Amino acid sequence: MFESAEIGHSIDKEAYDAEVPALREALLEAQYELKQQARFPVIVLINGIEGAGKGETVKLLNEWMDPRMIDVLTFDQQTDEELARPPAWRYWRALPPKGRMGVFFGNWYSQMLQGRVHGVFKDAVLDQAITGAERLEEMLCDEGALIIKFWFHLSKKQMKARLKSLKDDPLHSWKISPLDWQQSQTYDRFVRFGERVLRRTSRDYAPWHIIEGVDPNYRSLAVGRILLESLQAALAHNPKGKHQGNVAPLGRSIDDRSLLGALDMTLRLDKADYQEQLITEQARLAGLLRDKRMRRHALVAVFEGNDAAGKGGAIRRVAAALDPRQYRIVPIAAPTEEERAQPYLWRFWRHIPARGKFTIFDRSWYGRVLVERVEGFCSPADWMRAYSEINDFEEQLVDAGVVVVKFWLAIDQQTQLERFEEREQIPFKRYKITEDDWRNRDKWDEYSQAVGDMVDRTSSEIAPWTLVEANDKRWARVKVVRTINQALEAAFAKHKK
Repeated sequence: MFESAEIGHSIDKEAYDAEVPALREALLEAQYELKQQARFPVIVLINGIEGAGKGETVKLLNEWMDPRMIDVLTFDQQTDEELARPPAWRYWRALPPKGRMGVFFGNWYSQMLQGRVHGVFKDAVLDQAITGAERLEEMLCDEGALIIKFWFHLSKKQMKARLKSLKDDPLHSWKISPLDWQQSQTYDRFVRFGERVLRRTSRDYAPWHIIEGVDPNYRSLAVGRILLESLQAALAHNPKGKHQGNVAPLGRSIDDRSLLGALDMTLRLDKADYQEQLITEQARLAGLLRDKRMRRHALVAVFEGNDAAGKGGAIRRVAAALDPRQYRIVPIAAPTEEERAQPYLWRFWRHIPARGKFTIFDRSWYGRVLVERVEGFCSPADWMRAYSEINDFEEQLVDAGVVVVKFWLAIDQQTQLERFEEREQIPFKRYKITEDDWRNRDKWDEYSQAVGDMVDRTSSEIAPWTLVEANDKRWARVKVVRTINQALEAAFAKHKK
């Protein structure tokens, strides 16, 4: 795989000086067009052999282009804040918005390679990390991102020659880092595992570009040309998602039964039973969140449901049991301009709690397969692929120790109508009812079908949906708190085993 990057490519200074001015001008034009169109972000991943010119080349690109529109980030050792969250959190929060370029050193490939080379984990974990990288990049590209991946290469002979030359030069010996010496000892393993990673992750939507790093003129022009061609192609073609998907209707029942229609909406609690059970479950929740085993976990509760189904009331009963410092409520509305400039999961990744903490999402990432689907705010291809992307997202959370609890609060149409009319009659509740609420009632069947598809495709063993019969608010509130308690206890017991 690296043969062509070990043959001694070079460009003489005269040819280099002749090409650079036009290349710089074209790169600047493409960069400003990227900013003006603001249709997609550019993510540049920098990997490869130490001493192959990675830093020098990125430094030069900053000189050739406008550095104000380039974010250069290095992901070194994880901070305590990063260690308390899923591994991908540190990358998601650093993604550049549409119209900007992000250059990532020490990215997800660096982490998996260093771990495998130094024996921190075995091949099975490396393969799992490779699969995770593929899924992440495919999702980012489907969301419109342009990903350009560079592997800067030196042969073993070239690397040794460089180290010897610098070591013998008192003026430049400082350029040798501890990482250079370390990699000189592990070169064969690094290249072997690097080839495995590149072979598995070079895809049409995010290919690898291997750059021989011996000659600075050659590598600079090679990187500059690839960057320019990639930018120009993306700007010219307005690329859509790679996979348009099968947008035929999902499975439909041939009878009149539906998932939500099968719920027993007559379930109720009288006032005395409600108060007794609620207090018991709230006390249980307070104790679980103070339990020392919670230090190994975080808790995420997702609340979705019909309009007027009582999500706010249920959330308040959960929060009433807790110290305000233990939890955070994140209300999700229409995305802001900042959020629209990022992949849709970005705004949820940045709110993932650290270990020991609890985040409540009042509506969530499921908006893509519910309101965005029904209202036509995204294409069928977008919401169809969102099911697998959401499953991947939740799997990453659970693998990192996050307990994910998901609620759909369901009411029937008559109960919703009564609550809407009640809200209109009571002054301090009028703010809760909007024209959109009434309009959404006209799409009751479409939303019910979307909910059924959502549950069928995203209710997994690790993150199941809990359907809450919410015609009776008392029943719903107790069921919500009890379900959270059961999920925490199950997680604690599983970890103990």
